[in-house]
Order: sequence, then C-alpha cells, then structure tokens
Amino acid sequence: MTAAAIQTQDFSKTQCAAGLRAALNILDKWKATCEQACRVLRISRSTYTRASQKDSAWAVSLDSDQMQRISLVLNIHAALRVVFDNPENVYGFPTMENHNEFFNGRKPLDIMAQGDMISLYETFRRIDALRGAQW
Repeated sequence: MTAAAIQTQDFSKTQCAAGLRAALNILDKWKATCEQACRVLRISRSTYTRASQKDSAWAVSLDSDQMQRISLVLNIHAALRVVFDNPENVYGFPTMENHNEFFNGRKPLDIMAQGDMISLYETFRRIDALRGAQW
C-alpha cells in the first residue's frame, strides 16, 4: 500500500465532506468563483455543487492531494485571521492586488486558482510569513 493510500484512509467520507464544505465556505467568503474554487481544490463542478447544498447525509471520498489543498486553504484562512483583526482584510486580502515580490501585482486568489499545488503552497507560505512564522 502506498503512503498516499494510507493517508487517504485516515479520513472518512463524512470527514472529507466536512473539510470540503469548510474550505468552500472560506473560498466563498474570499469571493472565489465556482471555477476558481474547483481549480484550487481540484474538484469537479458536480462535487462543488453537491458540497454547497445543505444535504447533511452527503459524503465524498477525496484523495490525499485534495485533502492537502483543503488543509492549505484552512491554514491560509487561519494565518489571515492572525495577521488581520478585521473581517474586511481577512476575507478581502485574497482578492487584493499584491505588489510584494512573489505576487508582482497579482491577486493571491488568482495565483491559487492556477490549479497547481505549487502555486497554492507558495501563496500559503507568503501569507503565513506575514505572521512571522519561521521555516
């Protein structure tokens, strides 16, 4: 059994659905479009639609890559909550043009929505560094 298979088995379908809904709630507050959210989390439009509904019985299997993406969204949100004390910045920062070196005038959400794990991770790293985290 591979490490990815073991890692995926650690989460039930119900836990995957709960994590996905939490990440989609954050992305919604960041004003991400359906397409952006699907690219950030590497999910289909149908999974996005089902997760957005209020069906508490719905559950889904997600792979380790998708769970990592959910974790990064949750951690970006946590870092923003530490850095900023007002909701306008916590939820608005991802859609603001950023002129720091990595972003070069681009919006963090646009970079995350490129869909590759590196862009999502590097965005997390830059935001996490704002709170003085040491690597």
